[in-house]
Amino acid sequence: MNYQTTTATLLFSMTMVMGGGMRAQEVSEPFKRLDRNHDGRLTKDEFSGALFERIDTNNDGIVTAEEDRAFARNRSGQQQNPRVAEAVDALLGVPYAGTDNPRQKLDLYFPKARKGDNPLPVVVFIHGGAWRAGDKRGGYRTLAPLVESGNYVGVSVAYRLSDEAIWPAQLHDCKAAIRWLRANAKRYHLDPNKIGVTGTSAGGHLAAMLGTSGDVPDLDGKLGNHLQESSRVQCVADQFGPTELLAMGGSHNNPNSPESKLVGGAIQEMQQVARQASATTHVSQGDPPTLLIHGTNDRVVPFSQSELLHDALQKVGVETHLVPVEGAGHGGFPPQELAKRLRQFFDKHLRGKDAVTSSQPIKQGDR
Repeated sequence: MNYQTTTATLLFSMTMVMGGGMRAQEVSEPFKRLDRNHDGRLTKDEFSGALFERIDTNNDGIVTAEEDRAFARNRSGQQQNPRVAEAVDALLGVPYAGTDNPRQKLDLYFPKARKGDNPLPVVVFIHGGAWRAGDKRGGYRTLAPLVESGNYVGVSVAYRLSDEAIWPAQLHDCKAAIRWLRANAKRYHLDPNKIGVTGTSAGGHLAAMLGTSGDVPDLDGKLGNHLQESSRVQCVADQFGPTELLAMGGSHNNPNSPESKLVGGAIQEMQQVARQASATTHVSQGDPPTLLIHGTNDRVVPFSQSELLHDALQKVGVETHLVPVEGAGHGGFPPQELAKRLRQFFDKHLRGKDAVTSSQPIKQGDR
């Protein structure tokens, strides 16, 4: 649910007033709450994480109003396609649900130099944004190291946001994308039996739901032209996603919270839907191996959310690994260490390598 995205895209909801040759700017309430010293700008002490670095385009350690406006323009659809490495071929904006809805498209990333002649395993990325923001184009950053290795095809999936459709539309979209990949595996030289998924925040939630709902026909949906294909995935790497919506508490229970917007009403008044939208509800022995990575100081999605899913999977004997990122908040983890942990996990479960999936904590200062 990458609440960083939700907050950051609204950090400076500016009212532009022309007068006396000057342009006055009134900051939004979300910005005022984050701007604790009231100096009209954000530093990493007030708003940290990977998203800060994306908004802070001049890398001066300060998010300005102009930088936030540029970020908001990008989020609303003016964002350019990702700059793809020379070693990668990209096929962008491919429909997967038999519609022309831009939220029901995916991007594929292929290594130009494949390792071997066999079909490659696939890693699917699902973006965050509190189910009401975010963009699939941000997935390339996570997928790039895997694709550039020559061992994987990367796929980044868009899905309908909660202002367009409420739950379970988001999961139905993701499942339709998995079915599309299987139906087109031969065309793109993919291994249909080796599909892993990862996501951040809201995307982590959807990744975990793909993992635990593989044996729940009622959540498959009827989207796309490939209903005969399975929507199961072979492994899941959930990065700081909600897993039990009714246990989040606090502001998450507000009628205008992202969770409430997702389920179509105040979450404590929509408990049946909230339980259906929680990965812990559907845990069973047949669920795929799961890696959970979460900041111990996450004030947006509590660390306990990953603990809940980890404990539930352990109880039924599913392989699960919980990696705390010590002192970290909602994302912004050391990129090289994060990439290493993801690679170890996917190498083991998608490539059959004798790789160790380490559960050792990551220190936020590790680089």
